[in-house]
Amino acid sequence: MKEQQRTTAGFTLLEVMVAVAILAIALTSLFGSQSASVSLAAETRFNIQAPLLARMKLAEFQAAQEPMTGMGDFGDDFSGFTWELSTEEAFLGDSEVMQPLEGKLQQLTVTIHWGDELYSYQIDTYVKVQDEDEQ
Repeated sequence: MKEQQRTTAGFTLLEVMVAVAILAIALTSLFGSQSASVSLAAETRFNIQAPLLARMKLAEFQAAQEPMTGMGDFGDDFSGFTWELSTEEAFLGDSEVMQPLEGKLQQLTVTIHWGDELYSYQIDTYVKVQDEDEQ
C-alpha cells in the first residue's frame, strides 16, 4: 500500500496576523480621512451660513432704525447658530475730517456663534444715528 500524502488547506497564524495588520493600517487611514472630511464639511457649512446670517441681522437692525443690542438664536431653521448684537459709539480719533460725525456714528458688531462657540464669525459696520430733527 502506498502512503497517502496529507495536504492541509488553510492559512498559517503568521499569514493571518500579516493580513490583519494590513487591514488595520488600511482602515485606520480610511477612518482618519473620513473624520477629516466630516470636519471640513462642518467648517464649510459655517463659513457659508454665518456671513449670511450676520447680514440678515444687520438688515433687521436697519429696518428697525433703532438701537438694538442683545443675543438669541435663529430657531429651528438654523439650529445651533446663535447671534450677539452690540452697538457702541464709534471711535473717530482726532481727525478733523471726522469731527462733524462726532456723536452721530455708531459701531454695530454682529457675532455669529455655532457649536458651543467653537466657530465664531464677527462683522462690524458703522451706522449714522439720525437726529430728532432729521426724522
